[in-house]
Amino acid sequence: MPQENLMQKIMSLCKRRGFIYPGSEIYGGLANTWDYGPLGAEFKNNFKREWWNNFVRQREDVFGLDGGILMNPKIWEASGHTKGFIDVLVECKKCHNRFRVDFLAGAKKCPECGGELTEPKKFVPMFKTFVGPVEDSASIAYLRPETAQAIFVNFKNVVTSFHPKLPFGIAQMGKAFRNEITSGNFIFRTLEFEQMEIEYFIKEKDWEKYFEEWKGLMESWIVGLGVKRENLSWRRHKSEELSHYSKRTEDLEFKFPFGTKELYGLAYRTNFDLTNHAKYSGKDLTYQDSETGEKFYPHVVEPSMGVERSLLAILLDSYREEKDKKGIRVILSLVSQLAPYKVAVFPLLANKPKLLEKARKVFEMLKTDFSSSWDERGNIGKRYYSQDEIGTPYTVTIDFDSLEKDDVTIRDRDTTKQIRVEINDLSEVLRKLLEGKLKFEKAGKLVK
Repeated sequence: MPQENLMQKIMSLCKRRGFIYPGSEIYGGLANTWDYGPLGAEFKNNFKREWWNNFVRQREDVFGLDGGILMNPKIWEASGHTKGFIDVLVECKKCHNRFRVDFLAGAKKCPECGGELTEPKKFVPMFKTFVGPVEDSASIAYLRPETAQAIFVNFKNVVTSFHPKLPFGIAQMGKAFRNEITSGNFIFRTLEFEQMEIEYFIKEKDWEKYFEEWKGLMESWIVGLGVKRENLSWRRHKSEELSHYSKRTEDLEFKFPFGTKELYGLAYRTNFDLTNHAKYSGKDLTYQDSETGEKFYPHVVEPSMGVERSLLAILLDSYREEKDKKGIRVILSLVSQLAPYKVAVFPLLANKPKLLEKARKVFEMLKTDFSSSWDERGNIGKRYYSQDEIGTPYTVTIDFDSLEKDDVTIRDRDTTKQIRVEINDLSEVLRKLLEGKLKFEKAGKLVK
């Protein structure tokens, strides 16, 4: 399938099936903003839950944090954002579209209309706002452009509360905002987005060891959620690309339909942030080694991951089409942890009261344990296709045999194979299927 067609198909599916809608659509939209519909909200929340569970709950050396979006503006001075966080833009004199210079790859004319471009201009891509009723320089605040700084300014609080030994991390997940010129590409780059970041505090001598360790952890985690390893590659930043705080940065890049682009970033930030915040705040942000008594500023390795780019990569690598006797079957092969619905329940026919009643009882039973969908519309084949397209791993159908034998049919999304299972065993079988402890081998048989 041509890559540009794939992108259009993903965008169409997302809107049609209630994953992602254009922001403010009935008012003509707002560029580079998107809203998550009922299935998109479930998909997104499932993904964030997986990240938090994997990198915070299952690790004894990582502590979770939920810092504020609005913070004292001096924080952005100390972090270097007000001076070092700068984009360079040009504007087309003909169509007045604006472009980041680094996106133009040396082009001298407008990529949209061929018009003449203005001289480059610098601007700070942080959204500015005001705290209080008076809009003056004393009340200026910014919407955070990254989540990391709340971690650094709370470093001492976490150390005092929990007394962790190095190495340890502080993790945060949440919204960030950048008033930057974007190049479209759906949810790849947006004005507001969610970051998942960890500041992993270490001794300076160990930074290369932990840098390599986090490279492996980041890559294996996203591969486990459905991104194909062959579409991933690491790229080291050249010296002129490095952020003001970084000594080494590498991007885990993904082969998107519009080019190979950054999916995640991994940076060695040295001890830049803690030393600067100590200097600007006048507070002692050193760490004291409990064994040697030595005080020092820990160094930091920072794995930074974006929610929206992750979701886009997963959607792209999960989408496939298959030809069958009825036409084209679209399958979104989401891993079960991420699927908005884990199971869908159907009565074979919606106009048979006994079937409908039995199916509703099964649905009520399942929905207490699983995210479940009910569907009685149209014919059974179309209902199967609909659930395949939104990524539901399993469908349960109640037919006339169910009335006599008290069993149901379970259908597998990826293979379309079916088995009969007694209703009393249904919840346990579904749980084992979703956890990978059972799988379909052939029609009528499950294997461990």
